[in-house]
Amino acid sequence: MAETPLESKCVLLGDTGVGKTCITQRFVRNEFNPAQQSTSGAAFLRHTFKIGDKFVKFQLWDTAGQEKFRSLTAMYYRGASAVVIVYDVTRSSTLEDVKYWRQQLIDSGVLDAVVIVVGNKIDLPGRQVSKAEGEILAKSLGCLYGECSAKSGDGINEVFEKIAKEKLSSLNKTGTVNANQAAKKGCC
Repeated sequence: MAETPLESKCVLLGDTGVGKTCITQRFVRNEFNPAQQSTSGAAFLRHTFKIGDKFVKFQLWDTAGQEKFRSLTAMYYRGASAVVIVYDVTRSSTLEDVKYWRQQLIDSGVLDAVVIVVGNKIDLPGRQVSKAEGEILAKSLGCLYGECSAKSGDGINEVFEKIAKEKLSSLNKTGTVNANQAAKKGCC
């Protein structure tokens, strides 16, 4: 009998133009659209990812990074067991805003999710943020760290593999994906 995949609601956050939608499209469809339009509100996709002999079914919520949508974005955090905070390695201001997004999660009560900070666009010249800077910030915020290029696909699977490994490790330790989620089962 086939084992039921572990389900993980995964929300992608970050400033507009950092490549959240392109990362999602590369991960789910192995496609890259150089003319990708900004997301309005949020987009939802599913993708099942195999790691070893286990499967993780990601429910991916690609949120809008534009300031006018930020008040709406918080409603997508609820129930998230994984969060990808994306910044653009060619725009240092987007790394600074990672702190804002992390604080938004804390303020919204998303305390037990696996959070990974991801530097995107590593294929582009003009890098303003070194890998070490990204790693230091992620560590200071209690997050995992990864880098990728949605354009070439480099590092995309590794980002989601890190999340999957962390989720599976948590499952093995506690018997549940998230101890708080197990306690909250019910209607509300």
